[in-house]
Amino acid sequence: MELSLFLSMLGFLWVAAITPGPNNMLLTTSGANFGFMRSLWLMIGIMLGMQSILVLVAFGVGGLILIYPSLHLILKILGSLYLLWLAWKVATAAYEKLETDAPPPKPVRLYQGWLLQFLNPKAWLMALGAVASFSMAGDKYNHSILAIAFGIFAVNIVAGIIWLGFGSVIGRLLRSKKAWIIFNVSMGLLTAACVLLIWH
Repeated sequence: MELSLFLSMLGFLWVAAITPGPNNMLLTTSGANFGFMRSLWLMIGIMLGMQSILVLVAFGVGGLILIYPSLHLILKILGSLYLLWLAWKVATAAYEKLETDAPPPKPVRLYQGWLLQFLNPKAWLMALGAVASFSMAGDKYNHSILAIAFGIFAVNIVAGIIWLGFGSVIGRLLRSKKAWIIFNVSMGLLTAACVLLIWH
């Protein structure tokens, strides 16, 4: 893949990765509630899920979605329902003092972050857009898919660290029950608002 094409692809992937969406809202909330280090497994799960979707898109499933629009509709419905459930869980999270001798509740696990991607239309569209726009035909196809995979990995790790760090800083400000509730309800509403982006 030529450098100019690779840089164009990185620009496309960066915009898709850094803008607010289900992954970034969840990373911010997890960073605030559980801290940076305990949320890294969620970020790794999200990244693995993105790579899994890229492989599926690159080798055929993405074509099925384009051929059968009903599959895309089903994906949108399932993704919307999952996001609304996730938004409810975030908004109604029980108050936890951040300085406590008791072990804090468990953060979202790696496999949950991975599974979220399969119900995340933004992840599918990111992979479909990258493969459709930046893959190369013929013998260069597999190499271009590797370049796209590297690009997705690079932008997701940077964007994930930014959103996790943002959440961790916010977490230090959540010293009162009122601040905790306001933050979680706000993040729940933003997560629910992502459903509107799915249907736009």
